[in-house]
Amino acid sequence: MGFKVIEDRPTPSAVYNWRVYLMGCCIAFGALTFGYDAAFIGTTITRPGFTAAFGIDKMTASEKTDNSANLTSSFTAACFFGAVFAWPMMEAWGRRPALQVSAAIFNIGAIVMTAASHQLSMIYAGRVLTGLGVGIITAVVPSFLAELSPPPIRGVLTGLFEIAYQIGNLVGFWINYGVTHTIDLQSSKSYRIPLAVQLIPGGLFAIGCVFFKESPMLLIKRGREEEAIRNLEWLRMLPGDHQYIQEELTMIHARIEEENKVAGGEGKGIKGYFMGCLREMKFSSIRHRFVLVMGMMFLQNFSGAITINYYSPSIFKAIGLTDVTLWTGIYGLFKAGGSIVFFIWGIDRFGRRKPWMLSAGLCGLCLIYLGTYIKVGHPGTSTILSESTKKGGNAATAFIMIFGLVWSFGGNGLPWVVSAEIFPVRLRSLAGAWAGCCQWLSSFAATQAFPKMLLRMNWGVFIFFAGVCAATVLFTFIWIPDTKGIPIEAMDALFSGPSKHSQWRQKKVYPPDGIPPLDFNLPTQSGTPHEGKSKDDYFEHAAV
Repeated sequence: MGFKVIEDRPTPSAVYNWRVYLMGCCIAFGALTFGYDAAFIGTTITRPGFTAAFGIDKMTASEKTDNSANLTSSFTAACFFGAVFAWPMMEAWGRRPALQVSAAIFNIGAIVMTAASHQLSMIYAGRVLTGLGVGIITAVVPSFLAELSPPPIRGVLTGLFEIAYQIGNLVGFWINYGVTHTIDLQSSKSYRIPLAVQLIPGGLFAIGCVFFKESPMLLIKRGREEEAIRNLEWLRMLPGDHQYIQEELTMIHARIEEENKVAGGEGKGIKGYFMGCLREMKFSSIRHRFVLVMGMMFLQNFSGAITINYYSPSIFKAIGLTDVTLWTGIYGLFKAGGSIVFFIWGIDRFGRRKPWMLSAGLCGLCLIYLGTYIKVGHPGTSTILSESTKKGGNAATAFIMIFGLVWSFGGNGLPWVVSAEIFPVRLRSLAGAWAGCCQWLSSFAATQAFPKMLLRMNWGVFIFFAGVCAATVLFTFIWIPDTKGIPIEAMDALFSGPSKHSQWRQKKVYPPDGIPPLDFNLPTQSGTPHEGKSKDDYFEHAAV
């Protein structure tokens, strides 16, 4: 098994050097911060030491439910606003300064939470600050990685973001396991240690931010071409007059020119570009793509995965397991292993569409069994479990692990991949911010709603999520094309016409191997037909 490199043009071997991989790893390291958060917080806020220190043990059942939802959803709400402000920040200040700010905000939030003694308000404040930092990270890092990466290894380097997230997940799960088995759960250490561990990825990310090279494209947009060339020389380990560097500079200039055309007569800078993007919304296929992204993110977060992730201790307890930290750690291993294999080896072999449909279908079946088991066996309401209930619990555990595995090659990361691919170059940065906002808004809604749904619906909540998985299969079958092998510059052709972007439209416009359009007279969003362009023209500009 190895990386699959498909070159868009002859590429010197020096381009695949240690510097670009090191930069990619350091930038993607930001994903460790929210990967860790997603794994550790659910167990930490239920520990006896935490509930006693902050008065949660004296709350009513309803108040405890509301507090649990607020502690998790305050983070995701802050992430949403972080993503909102990230786009103007990275356009005005640059990618590196935006990430430096995010690292500072995140670490301040982690310090506030770690220092909190009896003030629940400090925990909330820390959650909001760390959420703001993570929101900026999720909006900036994917675009930053894409701009720094050579086209042939762009998929691998951007995939490091998802891999780093899963590693953070694993650390969070197993930190909780270690605390549970080595520390008195009544002591303050039982929650301070997991809270303090946030400073490790946050601190390392902050140190890495000092050494990041700024995006050459952003530097050229600001008229700092000499600095941009120096950064490209460093990243590619080639002299500035090398043909490869000169071609890359030409492509960067072409993209900037495309963005300037979008701004049109709306003026210069961020405001002009933003107003130009709004003008593009008059085209129905562009509007449809924005709605498609929103649908993908909401289906992702309401398919049960993020809620299982945040509330896995409660779920394992409900199905009769005792050592919940061990099983949440194993669950994390299944998710991480599946993600690493798929995003390195499988995504460019099997595509996006079929894996997502298969994943959603299997996830739905797993959730149906879990709901049925809780309904019939009542594992969370009895101290002594019958033999049949124990056997059912073993099967339920297996279904949770299967859920984590099949989720890893479906809704786990594919919404981000598809969202990044379906928009034309001229709208890519704004579309990335939109995807981040939709992700965190839907995540906020899911984490806010889940505890109340679990309290009132009990086993029925799993059937609800299974229904969402079924809707995801239908949604994917009808509206999501497989974008594997299709240049971003050809997306307008794919999404044009009365059928928009259904499976049948894709087969009509593209041959089975996903090569650029057969009908080159289809209109683009700017009204310019494809007439006169050959397939070679599309391949020539595919890397811009």
